[in-house]
Amino acid sequence: MDAEAASAEAPSALEALSGHDIVRVRAGNPGPMTLSGTNTWVVGRGPAWVVDPGPLLDSHVERLLETVDARGGLGGVVLTHDHSDHSDAVRTLLDARPAPLAAGRGHADVRLEDDLRVGPFQAVATPGHARDHFAVIAAGACFTGDAVLGEGSVFISPYPGAMTGYLAALERLRVRGDFDVLCPGHGPPVWEAQEKLDEYIDHRLDRESRLIAALGEGARTVPELLDAVWSDVPEELRPLATVTLAAHLDRLEEERALPAGVERPTFEGVVW
Repeated sequence: MDAEAASAEAPSALEALSGHDIVRVRAGNPGPMTLSGTNTWVVGRGPAWVVDPGPLLDSHVERLLETVDARGGLGGVVLTHDHSDHSDAVRTLLDARPAPLAAGRGHADVRLEDDLRVGPFQAVATPGHARDHFAVIAAGACFTGDAVLGEGSVFISPYPGAMTGYLAALERLRVRGDFDVLCPGHGPPVWEAQEKLDEYIDHRLDRESRLIAALGEGARTVPELLDAVWSDVPEELRPLATVTLAAHLDRLEEERALPAGVERPTFEGVVW
């Protein structure tokens, strides 16, 4: 079910979530990075738990409160990560409906750790997109935040170990058998869960293979590498491709497979 009609998606995909006792409230913040908007997931009832309250938009918070109240109140909130489009509504929601907050960093009542159980969820560390990123599993569903989207791919942040940790996390999710649907932070739910995880792993490894080939052919500057490996990325998303390029280069350096003289992207003042 969806608290806001999703005309671009097959109704059956959302209706099927009612069998898992899950409802989506999609924020009205569409864009190149957020796709059709940020997904807030409300899980269970009597009380309900919220995954990623989303952006601080009055209409979104109002619909979220109505959904939570209709399902017997708020038992708690879990953040997959603290990027603003997933977390800005946290304080407003909790001021209106006091409940514990579980998150990977920041001011939280429960600090998420790998395999930790909180409320109905089990946390799975999924670093890469953000240092504090977790997927959470409950009700036969995996709430993937920005580790896996309903469509397209995600950017990986360039901090030490990010790409290696991300690929390992995807593999850990892929071999689990305790969910049959991915509920992403953006885009539609994904019922072919293992196939989508395979697709994400293959996509990252394909980018890496193309990057290695470009380096082998003598590409050394950031524009040359982007042209060779991310030529399919729209111009407005090229800065995000640059971020992921940096993460791939970090991984090659960690594996001592990075040639000398490669230009590295820089991001002044950014804390990943």
